[in-house]
Amino acid sequence: MRWPMVPLREVLSPAGEPHRVVAARSYPNLGLYSFARGCFEKPPIDGNLTSSSTLYRVRAGQFIYSRLFAFEGAYAVVPDEFDGAFVSNEFPCFDVQRDRVLPNYLRWMFALPKTWTDLAAGSKGMGDRRKRVHPDKLLAYTLALPPLEVQHRIVERLNAVEERVADIISLRDEIRSDLCELVTSANSQFGGELIRLGDALVLEEDRVPIASGRGYPQVGIRGFGGGLFTKPPVGAGDTTYRHFNRLHDGHFVMSQVKGWEGAVAVCDAAFAGMYASPEYRTFRCVPGRLRPVYFSHLCATPWFHQQLAQLTRGQGARRERLRPEMLLDLHVPLPDVETQARLEASFSRILHIGRAHDAGDLDRLLPALLAEAFGSA
Repeated sequence: MRWPMVPLREVLSPAGEPHRVVAARSYPNLGLYSFARGCFEKPPIDGNLTSSSTLYRVRAGQFIYSRLFAFEGAYAVVPDEFDGAFVSNEFPCFDVQRDRVLPNYLRWMFALPKTWTDLAAGSKGMGDRRKRVHPDKLLAYTLALPPLEVQHRIVERLNAVEERVADIISLRDEIRSDLCELVTSANSQFGGELIRLGDALVLEEDRVPIASGRGYPQVGIRGFGGGLFTKPPVGAGDTTYRHFNRLHDGHFVMSQVKGWEGAVAVCDAAFAGMYASPEYRTFRCVPGRLRPVYFSHLCATPWFHQQLAQLTRGQGARRERLRPEMLLDLHVPLPDVETQARLEASFSRILHIGRAHDAGDLDRLLPALLAEAFGSA
């Protein structure tokens, strides 16, 4: 059955309690994961350090999104544990008219990648801001709105699947966490003296001019060591860039915008030949000093992400970009290549065990169920 299409302005109203920043205060802060993965706790905002003169208090059950990263699914419903947190005006939030729509129905609707791409379509700007989504555009967006009892059935079905998937992911994450601890410990134990990363990595970019009439398959990087992922092709009419960076097997790839939160990875054969924006800088591992597979394990650890975070300043969207020269000047312990080879073999075996608990492609499982659920609503 086809349900009526309703603009979001009929069920959402702008919210957010403005508060003038007081220098002596500390403000609890939240961030939004991309790909509709919810909220996470960020370090408190120091009133003495922030450049914002006004912050906005959010409440549990409100719908919130990131204007800057809406194009990659930074939408969420504020959970109870973040009631009373503060955000900048880069995170518009809205009260939900609950007699017409369930907050969790919205959460699941915005877990559909099609929803993000529909909203981002036609948005303009420069660089990573080219798909910034304005609140007016969000409120004009229409969605299918079944009766509340149907919404309840959809939400209950998806919540049940989410719980089962979460159990699998929890086991996988435990294995990954143990692996990260092992990698960090072994790297420190066998690394010896600190070396400048610029002695083991070299900036190497294969810049390809953008030609009209052809598409360029894109790659993105998930934060917190989540690795590379594929994005739809982009053509000359979809971007203001003049060139893309072509990736090669073994390239270390770093997001200048979000590298400080672990948006770094080593490219393997699956992504070789694909393209990334100039905001994604690429580096070659120096033979005899650094093995790409070993570095792929090391750069996925929270320890390495912490080293990157310490290189930059600022908060949220105003965080300073992670420049190549900053990365290359980082000093870290590294074992010799023979030791790297022995260690990476052990690390790869453990990683393989973790991947065996994926229960198929979990990255595609929920989107497929979402499409089925909303298609049959």
